[in-house]
Formats: sequence, C-alpha cells, structure tokens
Amino acid sequence: MAPGDLPASLPLYVCLLLASGFAQAGRLLVVPMDGSQWFTMQSVVEKLIHRGHEVVTVVPEVSWQLGKSLNLTVKMYSTSHTLEQFNRKFKYFSDSQWITPKQRWLYLKTNSGNVFFELISSHCRSLFNDKKLVEYLKQSSFDAVFLDPFDVCGLTVAKYLSLPSVVFSRYLLCHHLEVGTQCPSPLSYVPRLFSKFADTMTFKERVLNLVFYIEKWAFCNYIFKTAVEIASEVLQTPVTVNDLFSQVSIWLLCTDFVLDFPRPVMPNMVFIGGINCQQRKLISKVHFLSFST
Repeated sequence: MAPGDLPASLPLYVCLLLASGFAQAGRLLVVPMDGSQWFTMQSVVEKLIHRGHEVVTVVPEVSWQLGKSLNLTVKMYSTSHTLEQFNRKFKYFSDSQWITPKQRWLYLKTNSGNVFFELISSHCRSLFNDKKLVEYLKQSSFDAVFLDPFDVCGLTVAKYLSLPSVVFSRYLLCHHLEVGTQCPSPLSYVPRLFSKFADTMTFKERVLNLVFYIEKWAFCNYIFKTAVEIASEVLQTPVTVNDLFSQVSIWLLCTDFVLDFPRPVMPNMVFIGGINCQQRKLISKVHFLSFST
C-alpha cells in the first residue's frame, strides 16, 4: 500500500499512539538526528516507552548521543567515517555560523554547509547498504516512523517501508512545512523565517520577502541534493524533497501558535509547545546574610 493510499483514520491512530496513554501499545521506529535535536525527541521517546510502546531506533555507529542511556532496542549500522572526522567537519560547519548573515548563506552554500550536509546524508546510504538491517525493518511490522526532518533519511525509510511518518521539530528552515501540509502561506502576509519582517509588511518588504523565499528555496534544494539522490537510489524512482515531505502524516511542532504571526494551519499540524519544560528538582534554599553598617 502506497503512502498516499493510507486510510483516513491512520493519522488519528498515529496521534493516539504518540499522545495517549490509553491507546493500544504499538511499535514505533525512530530515525533520530544527532545533537541537540535528539535531546528534545528523547523526552518523547522515554514517555512512549513508559506507556508500554515498543520503540526501535536505528542509529549510525558513529554519533555523539544517539541510542545511549535509553531502555530501548537500538539497531546500529556502520559508517564510512570516524568520530574524529565527524567532529572536525562539524566544527568547520559551526565556525561558519559566527560570521555576518550575508556571508553565512554564501559560506554554507559553497563550503561548510555542503561538506556537513553531505556527511549527514551519507548515513542514509550506509543504512540501506546494511541488508540485514533493512530486512529486519521490513519484517518488523512497525506502526509508524518517528523522525527529525533535519535528516530526511527518516522520510526515505518511511516511504521505503510504506509507513506513516510523524515529524518532530521546532521549525523547518526551508519551505517544506507548507509544501508537505499543502498549507496556504501567502508571501504577502506570512513573513519567511529569519526574514525579521512582521505580518504587516510594506510593499517593499513584501517584495524582499519574495526574494528571500526564492533565495532560500534555491539554497534548500542545494543542501538536500545528496539526500534526494540517495532517496532516488533507494526507492528506485526519481523523487524530490517535496515528494518526501508530502507523505508526512503528523507534524508535531515544538512551539505554540500564539508565539508566531497569524497564519493558516492544517489539521495534521499539532502544536506541542512546552515539550522542553520538564519538571526539575527544587532549587536549594538560599540563606541571605545581613550586614550592619
């Protein structure tokens, strides 16, 4: 069954799987993204395990935090690079973020961005080169794929296995949220992310908002080029990045509607603001000393 032929009730079932403690326990495949993205997703995975769901995560053998300190099934696949190489390329990428915004876009497109995103994308080829792991995934009868959209490999896995996908993200750098949900986002009224415009734009700002959208569209197609090529190889058919994002069943957005400018939303866009606000231990009492003069 193709992703587009999924029953209308399936997104509701997936939402219950992720949100309800009374839903029947299911099997969830997690394709995470390393780094800070995993810290926020990890809290949701821990809650799912606590509620009786069976969770399996597939991670590269070279990573910072993936698959550690969680009571879940971890399936690793080998990579073509070492942790030292990974750290070096990430440092090269992160150092480019401390320059002016105008220089940053050019630097990302020509140097560090290309190197780093190609490295991240190569994980997907390594995953599908592990035939034993792929066969395990095909035979495991998962209910859904839980993923971070920064690494589109999760979308490739979901499409390959014909499974509904659940995206977990704070925001998307590119335009894929609007494309994937088919949500109206008129450039005359909705400012692009990082444009610094308000929803009451002048004519000049609206024109600049359009220019900013075109530039970002070209940039996003460039950085996802390798990922799309790998997805086309795996699926054995030409695909675009829009094809991958259009199959998403549920978008879990780690923000709140009131924190953004007014804009249309679709039924499968679920705002879960506050996911990072976990209850912590009380601060120890502080004794104040009074000094007499």
